[in-house]
Amino acid sequence: QMADPFLYNTGERSHYGCLGHEVQIEYLKAYVCRPSVSTDKAVIVVHDILGWRFPDIRYIVDLMAGHGYITICPDFFKGTKPWTTTDHWADFSDWMKNHDPMKVDREADVVLKYLKEQCGAKTIGILGFSWGGMAVHHLMLKNPQLTAGVSLYGRIIRDSEERYNLLNPTFFIFGEKDHTISLDQIFLLEDKLKQYCKVQYKIKVYPGQVHGFAELKPEDMRPDDKPYIEEARRDMIDWIKMFV
Repeated sequence: QMADPFLYNTGERSHYGCLGHEVQIEYLKAYVCRPSVSTDKAVIVVHDILGWRFPDIRYIVDLMAGHGYITICPDFFKGTKPWTTTDHWADFSDWMKNHDPMKVDREADVVLKYLKEQCGAKTIGILGFSWGGMAVHHLMLKNPQLTAGVSLYGRIIRDSEERYNLLNPTFFIFGEKDHTISLDQIFLLEDKLKQYCKVQYKIKVYPGQVHGFAELKPEDMRPDDKPYIEEARRDMIDWIKMFV
């Protein structure tokens, strides 16, 4: 029996009124928010297991748009049911077999094409949370069209040398108290990146933080965690601003 990886109570989140709108892109639905000024810079946000409709992820999309990026969160689950807080963790590995974060290349290409052709985007970055963090790590090894990536608490998987040869600058954010990712795994990632990575990268661990910490809306943050959550958000935005 796996413990709920979201130690924050996802059921008691405050209501969030979104600023963007939903679009259909080929076979994908997506949530898009545009900044108030015109720009040729865009960011793709990859949701976690709770899917593209989860309010916290839409809050992040709107936040990035507020920083001047055309921001989009596509449904990487392609209309299938996301994980819900009432599902049983015993079934999680079966669910993951049908929702593989390494199998997102086709969806990424569809969204990149849309951003370039329909939105006039010239530089495109990517952020991903948890499941999405794993997808970002994968895509930053595979897709040179992504100028920069931020992987937030994506489980570190498969220790093979191909996992470290990133194509463009990538920032890995972790919580110190994340029980899905050990500090040993993070140190190993750092060692391997030193060995194999030829582009800029950064790894940062935020004290006392659990899995899922960086997605919280301001009114859902605990006072002790707030400074670290805000710091992680600032760091994430600064990384994107530096390269995208």
